[in-house]
Amino acid sequence: MSFHLRMKRIGLVGLCSVLSMVIAEPLIPAAPQLAATSYILMDAETKQILVAVNEHEQLPPASLTKLMTSYIAEREIIEGRMSLTDETLVSEKAWRMPGSRMFIQEGKLVSLEDLLRGIIIPSGNDASVAMAEHVAGTEDLFVQLMNKYAQKLGMQNTIFANSSGLPPKDGMPHHSTAYDLAQLSRAIIYDNAEFYPLYSERSFKYGPVAPQPNRNRLLGTNPDVDGLKTGHTDAAGYCLAASAKRDGMRLISVVMGARSEDSRAQETQKLLTYGFRFFRTVDVHEAGETLYTSRIWGGAEKEISMGLADDLKLTIARGAEETLKTEINIESVIKAPIEKGQVMGEMIVSVGGKEVSRHKVVALTEIKQAGFFARIWDLILLFFSNIFSG
Repeated sequence: MSFHLRMKRIGLVGLCSVLSMVIAEPLIPAAPQLAATSYILMDAETKQILVAVNEHEQLPPASLTKLMTSYIAEREIIEGRMSLTDETLVSEKAWRMPGSRMFIQEGKLVSLEDLLRGIIIPSGNDASVAMAEHVAGTEDLFVQLMNKYAQKLGMQNTIFANSSGLPPKDGMPHHSTAYDLAQLSRAIIYDNAEFYPLYSERSFKYGPVAPQPNRNRLLGTNPDVDGLKTGHTDAAGYCLAASAKRDGMRLISVVMGARSEDSRAQETQKLLTYGFRFFRTVDVHEAGETLYTSRIWGGAEKEISMGLADDLKLTIARGAEETLKTEINIESVIKAPIEKGQVMGEMIVSVGGKEVSRHKVVALTEIKQAGFFARIWDLILLFFSNIFSG
């Protein structure tokens, strides 16, 4: 897919551009109104928010808390401090946890792989405490880790008081937001990609207990959905963080405070359907792609190539591709030396004539200074060039 690219060199007369006829941006209906307290729909790759209602409202997250518990456990394994085959001794505290459980037994050894599945699939409160105690020694110390990771991930309106999401008995604050939980879900999908398939497993069997189903009903009804986690308490209502991928586009939705299991699944389905139907993720430019070349003065090379340091992807309305334009602004005179990655200007991206984002344009190669006499000659050429252009 090609996009209209306009170049502008600051200080020069005119623009090196030919603008095509503007095509009207397609019309999109209003986002669905959900029967939930708070919700959000995000494009996972671009981080663009497509739908959001009360997305920063602090609410009890119930078992969506376990997304952080599993995220930390996965990071510990990825970074080499633990292994899936490691075993931990189940404490009395873990064994006595009420609510949803994987049914581990006090004084018995259980593998971290089983604990991780027990956290993600049947939402085991016992598994969460056992994992927290293995990682940090006590659940209280693990909670400190949870809050440090929350800060690191930019979850600014989140405070955890335990590893399971059960209402804290001592009245300590324990809350999060749809926005923060979407950020955490994205971190699981991309930072811990090797573990993400666990979130799509339909059931889990441990010991003599019958297989327990994954409580995310969309895993059985929507083939695009491949995670993440459900939650429920009386205070939180019914919650669901879900992710789905279709035609190269991945969406993340978080619904909090729905009225029933059926409702959280139905309302999440509405969000995902809306996102896939009316939006798409487009690849605008790749990192390292030469977007512009310019004369460089006093350099060992005569030209310098410029582009973006990172891939540029955007979420736009379906049918709006022809209205997407990019404009690069750079300095009119560029002198050596130039370091690779040095910022040379910026790219302005617009859709339908409206600016949507700006991105730094960088040097793709290093340019060293030329020798003394070559630099003098370039200064002379630059002098006459300015006279004729001005």
